[in-house]
Amino acid sequence: MINVPDRLLCISLIREAVQSGCRLEKACEELGLSLRTFQRWGRDDGAVRADGRTTTERRPPCNKLSEAERQQILEVANSAEFASLPPSQIVPSLADRGVYLASESSFYRVLHSASQQHHRGRARQPSTRVVTSHCATEPNQVWSWDITWLPAAIKGKYYYWYMMLDVFSRKIVGHEVQEAESAELAALLMRRASLAEGLAGRPLVLHSDNGSAMKGATMLATLENLGVMASFSRPRVSNDNPYAEALFRTCKYRPDYPRKAFASLEEARAWTQQFVRWYNHEHKHSGLKFVTPAQRHSGVATAVLAQREVLYAQAKARNPQRWSRSTRNWELKDEVWLNPERMPPVELKQCA
Repeated sequence: MINVPDRLLCISLIREAVQSGCRLEKACEELGLSLRTFQRWGRDDGAVRADGRTTTERRPPCNKLSEAERQQILEVANSAEFASLPPSQIVPSLADRGVYLASESSFYRVLHSASQQHHRGRARQPSTRVVTSHCATEPNQVWSWDITWLPAAIKGKYYYWYMMLDVFSRKIVGHEVQEAESAELAALLMRRASLAEGLAGRPLVLHSDNGSAMKGATMLATLENLGVMASFSRPRVSNDNPYAEALFRTCKYRPDYPRKAFASLEEARAWTQQFVRWYNHEHKHSGLKFVTPAQRHSGVATAVLAQREVLYAQAKARNPQRWSRSTRNWELKDEVWLNPERMPPVELKQCA
């Protein structure tokens, strides 16, 4: 609905254009109006008609609830018996007693108009959890970590692989295989990884899920002492920690992943050590334009990708007919986001 001042401005612009020699229909098209709309807005005395939908007085519907009926609905909904129940339970309860006041939707409308349409009862009102998002522009800004199970030879027993990786470079910066899952062991791994990467005094975000080892008092105290900001996924949402989950899948779908359970803790540690060495220094990561995580972490990836661009440019210069378009894109983005799709567009420009 367009208000009167805006209508008056449109009409004055159109009339000015017509006086300058423009056709009326073309002038209306420039403002996105039809000729019929222009004629309906204007009056013979030069005034402008207001939108009739805002000034028309309509008769109330014949089935409208009276004020007494609305007050009766509020009294019943706020009574001691029904104060903690929603209309979906109030209406059937009244029907069992042979009482009909209004439909369920009418109950909701009356409560909403009286500003009483809110959580009813002693149970805690469901809360909306915002997804955690972080941006890394260089190594050792955002880490992700998780724990996965490795089957042991004894049925029902598992070894626990603690793994921490850098979101920017995908490099595994710390890992250990233990016989138990605890916050104390996780805190010890965090200290070792921090010393190995030289993070003293540098800001870091450590993202994980909501496991007991992640939220244990020892682990949280260690993060506070190291100056690391803890970040957690939403409860029961594994997609909020995608980098760790993707790495575990890469690990367990490797051709050389043992088909049988690990015979001992030492065997599990030896295999994971071999996997980490391959993953960091040999694996051409598809999310990194097929450079290794170690190359990305150390900054060598820029030179490697630049060399590939030169190679492709030379190949195209030798045989230009083989390329109908540009050469392969070897550009690697300088920003890596953790869960960017749910962030507001304005916040996407702010990197951690």
